Amino acid sequence: MVSKEKIQFGCAPIAWTNDDLPELGRENSFEQCISEMALAQYTGTEIGNKYPKDPKVLRRYLEPRNLQVASAWFSAFLTTKPYVETKEAFARHRDFLYEMGAKVIVVSEQGLSIQGQMNTPLFKKKPVFTDSEWNKLTTGLDALGELALEKGMKIVYHHHMGTGVQTTEEIDRLMESTDPEKVSLLYDTGHLVFSGEDLGEVYHKHQSRIKHIHFKDIREEVAKEVKENDDSFLTAVKKGAFTVPGDGMIDFKPLLRNFYDNDYNGWIIVEAEQDPARANPFEYALKAKKYIDGIIPQNFSLSS
Repeated sequence: MVSKEKIQFGCAPIAWTNDDLPELGRENSFEQCISEMALAQYTGTEIGNKYPKDPKVLRRYLEPRNLQVASAWFSAFLTTKPYVETKEAFARHRDFLYEMGAKVIVVSEQGLSIQGQMNTPLFKKKPVFTDSEWNKLTTGLDALGELALEKGMKIVYHHHMGTGVQTTEEIDRLMESTDPEKVSLLYDTGHLVFSGEDLGEVYHKHQSRIKHIHFKDIREEVAKEVKENDDSFLTAVKKGAFTVPGDGMIDFKPLLRNFYDNDYNGWIIVEAEQDPARANPFEYALKAKKYIDGIIPQNFSLSS
């Protein structure tokens, strides 16, 4: 039986204020965001652009709400910039998360990424790394992993739509070409399904290296429209391709069963980049939590 400390459930602030599209949720405050997370009974959060950057200040807000920092996104540019630039930025990011008690650091390679380009077709213009770029990426990630280990932390690589590591084949190559002791994997349900990957295949191939999980769902008809219309990633977000668990096409029950059965130890973060004017963040966060609570295997304990 898995103890309740093994799996913890958190929520990402991107539903309240979008980092890539700051106009989405500009009106929502940091305090509203974390208060509504707590009200929906999550115990963790990732870091958004409105969060205080001083660990002491941030703790004063989070602790009364029983919220911990699970991790935070870091943009790497290992394929396009000198390693030292990424190293210096990463070290600052690592030290902040260490002060906040996080155990993992979310890393995504943004060199050549099209995810932030409003008019670039998501599927037709997806970047594909050369062998030289792959070498820069994997050796750089191993080096960042060493820096994380200095603080007893791990990097978890975030495969992402519109980047050079999106597909099953690309995830496989990344895992095969990096040191398992230095580079772990973030498993994001929404990005895998949107990309057309098989959730079970990716999980079973790499379950020993999955150290962080994002639970997001997909609205099937919107995702289909995005592909047919050659829309960009940002347009997909605005149209509502992503949603929370229990509101889209993914059956999360067998996934959750796998995580418990295989003794997953870490955070599961509910994340859905949506327009908060169209999808009330609190209502959707609560909807996801109720859905997840309802599919927790009955012989296991909930973490919150």
